[in-house]
Amino acid sequence: MKRFLSVSLSLLCICSLAACDFAHSESVPTTAEVTTEPATDPAEADNAKLEEMVAKMTNEEKVGQLFFVRCPDVDAVQTVSDYHIGGYILFGRDFEGHTAEKVRMNIASYQSAAKVPLLIGVDEEGGSVVRVSDVLRDSPFLSPKEYFSDGGWQAVENAETEKADLLLSLGINVNLAPVVDITSDENTFIFQRSFSDDPTLVCSFAERTVGIYRDKKLGSTLKHFPGYGDNEDTHTGIAHDSRPYSDFLTKDFLPFEAGIKAGADCVMVSHNIMECVDNERPASLSDKVHQILRRDLNFTGVIMTDDLVMEAITEYTGSQTAAVTAVQAGNDLLCCSDLENQYPAVLTAVENQQIPMEQLDRSVKRVLKWKQSLGLLDNITPTEAP
Repeated sequence: MKRFLSVSLSLLCICSLAACDFAHSESVPTTAEVTTEPATDPAEADNAKLEEMVAKMTNEEKVGQLFFVRCPDVDAVQTVSDYHIGGYILFGRDFEGHTAEKVRMNIASYQSAAKVPLLIGVDEEGGSVVRVSDVLRDSPFLSPKEYFSDGGWQAVENAETEKADLLLSLGINVNLAPVVDITSDENTFIFQRSFSDDPTLVCSFAERTVGIYRDKKLGSTLKHFPGYGDNEDTHTGIAHDSRPYSDFLTKDFLPFEAGIKAGADCVMVSHNIMECVDNERPASLSDKVHQILRRDLNFTGVIMTDDLVMEAITEYTGSQTAAVTAVQAGNDLLCCSDLENQYPAVLTAVENQQIPMEQLDRSVKRVLKWKQSLGLLDNITPTEAP
């Protein structure tokens, strides 16, 4: 009897296992039946889109993307389509006497004329440099150092968050900030715009501000590389920085490195002559200074000049030559108040191969990648691109 029960139980287990195997084979398709869709890497798709956009552009359209232009008083809409510009920088005159709705309408009209959506930038640093809040806020933003002095990091972060929200609400997608220059001399040009003479604090300011802007999809601009120091105002003349390279390594470069690691989109290069690296050319026109940004600080984003009509440049060279030299030095964007002269000069240099096509394409791709990260290219397919 025991043997009979044992055999019966064994047969029952075998049948049960067979039933389970049958059920499993019914629910899972065989290898031949499985169809595998190739995985799409979003980063690869984004890159392919940019490559195709660049490939479809004419030389005129590529060169236009290098220009971040001061918005003109007249024919601003026509200028967008005539020169295929990368973007407009707005100044106080673009807000004076206007309501927020009027500013939004103006910016929308510029965007409507652009085949590739524009960067719309402004200097809204706070304190002595405000363009928007001086008109469209109950009171202008204080300088970041004032907010920090009054309320610590929370006050700084609150102000930068409100700043980002205000700019984005108007259609502005880039703030030419934060200023991460370091100086301790109250009599120097950059002092009122600087955050602190303590590199550790400036690094934290850079990280926090860039992080807020990144999360909001507002473009950020670290300025003014390689660090302004205690030098003269380059708006009014040539400035020589005679400090040793060790000073930059132990102080001035640190906030730029911190901002870059935090995801900064753009670095603006000053017109100071950094004698320890290049004692002949302003930093903005020096390939040696740009190599530091790319090679030593590992910056892969957009490098932009300060305005090329500032006297530190016009005293050094002519406007047309400066634009060409700036591109040759490694700038991806030219901060420009003289488009009518500088654009044709750069275009001619491209056509004469003074500016290699490979370099032009790299710069255009960096500009487009910045626009892509801000969501400006979301509604554009490569077939619709220039």
